[in-house]
Amino acid sequence: MTSQTTIETTGPGDAPSDPSGPAPAAGLRGHPWFTLITVAVGVMMVALDGTIVAIANPAIAKDLGASFSDVQWITNSYFLALAVSLITAGKLGDRFGHRQTFLIGVVGFAAASGAIGLSHTIPLVVVFRVLQGVFGALLMPAALGLLRATFPAEKLNMAIGIWGMVIGASTAGGPILGGVLVEHVNWQSVFFINVPVGVLAVVLGVLILLDHRAKNAPRSFDLLGIALLSASMFCLVWALIKAPAWGWGDGKTWAFIVASLVGFGLFALWETKVREPLIPLGMFRSVPLSAGVVLMVLMAIAFMGGLFFVTFYLQNVHGMSPVDAGLHLLPLTGMMIVGSPLAGLLITKVGPRVPLAGGMALTALAMYGMSTLEKDTGSAVMSLWFAVLGLGLAPVMVGATEVIVGNAPLELSGVAGGLQQAAMQIGGSLGTAVLGAVMASKVDRDLGGNWTSAGLPPLTPEQLGQASEAVRVGVAPVPEGTPEQVGGVITRVAHETFISGMSLASLTAAGVAAFAVLIALLTKRGANAEAGAGVGHI
Repeated sequence: MTSQTTIETTGPGDAPSDPSGPAPAAGLRGHPWFTLITVAVGVMMVALDGTIVAIANPAIAKDLGASFSDVQWITNSYFLALAVSLITAGKLGDRFGHRQTFLIGVVGFAAASGAIGLSHTIPLVVVFRVLQGVFGALLMPAALGLLRATFPAEKLNMAIGIWGMVIGASTAGGPILGGVLVEHVNWQSVFFINVPVGVLAVVLGVLILLDHRAKNAPRSFDLLGIALLSASMFCLVWALIKAPAWGWGDGKTWAFIVASLVGFGLFALWETKVREPLIPLGMFRSVPLSAGVVLMVLMAIAFMGGLFFVTFYLQNVHGMSPVDAGLHLLPLTGMMIVGSPLAGLLITKVGPRVPLAGGMALTALAMYGMSTLEKDTGSAVMSLWFAVLGLGLAPVMVGATEVIVGNAPLELSGVAGGLQQAAMQIGGSLGTAVLGAVMASKVDRDLGGNWTSAGLPPLTPEQLGQASEAVRVGVAPVPEGTPEQVGGVITRVAHETFISGMSLASLTAAGVAAFAVLIALLTKRGANAEAGAGVGHI
């Protein structure tokens, strides 16, 4: 891995130096490992918010009188803003410096979090959730850009391993922390907790972070490119979010999908014309970089999509509280915490190809194992498959990130970080939407027959549709006043039908992960060639 010439500054008034590669750390400022700690504190806020708020949504709805649609907006507005802004935010970091972008992102994210806690209406909550997503998009690629510029090549994988560990632990630990805060404090505390964390990240950032800018960093903005990419991303993610409600055959769903494809096509055409494009398409001549992006999408489909149903399985089928469900996912969290830095060391020694292929193979095995779960499956068996999943995800989270960022020139490290995060967001949305459609189709197909076979009273088409919606999330549609014996039969039918749908969705996720093994074989260690984005590393 070669190094890119950088200009390093600590602030607006400091004179730049021009070393080749990361400079030796003098004290705290610019020290690689202290830099890692600093960016990890900031990234932790964004990763936590991806899952912690889901636990708070019922309490928010009750306190503010929100409808189901309002609650969806609380979640979707954040993910939409984050996904749409990531690549543009990465470009801002490349242009103005990742230190400044990171600090602005942390301040904005913490301030928006505090504002949500003080909000008394759903529209205000949604507005500040959008701001959370925008500021989160600023700090995530900037964090990767800082690591890429600060760490020498031989230690970058280890740094990304710890960075991935923080993201994995925060994402998986969100439901546990959220459950504790909502249960013992209030829903506002889920957002207020970001304020002291943000203050700590800002203090550390001001004292420790050193700006590294490539000498040939972009000097202008591709405004039309930003508009085209943002609109295309919005249409794609919006279609994926709304598809479960609208239906995959609905004209609105396909109108947004077609609009996104047209937008991406126009964006690609424009990028070949502009002098300083938002995303130099020559980056994708790098087969490893392109494979890394695809791998991140496939990993997120299997992980996010599969995990989506597991939470319903634990809470609605096994009857666990949100905190208990989170605790049952600790084997997954624990293996990601332990496995991520170890994966970084392994990738440093042998390169990313074998660990990535092995990680996706373990992910496929874990998703197959989760397809065998039953209503009475014990905690030990569940823990085994969750642990295998965490062990499989760790090298993929680390390796794919290093492949994407490491195969991009330093002056495009922010864009590469944005690509990595955008791939995760799109993959997560795809996983939830596609696997959700698989689940819904299986439940709709089986529920009527299972209901009749159990000798239950016949349902009208409207009643069957309402029952299917409940069963898709593991809820037994037992009407009020139903005799206990009949209610028990309805519950058994609902849970068996849900589990059959979850099994098929898990098998689909296993197939996606198995296909990703082949993509992993196309990756290799980052080249970081100084020739720029237009040169492929094949």
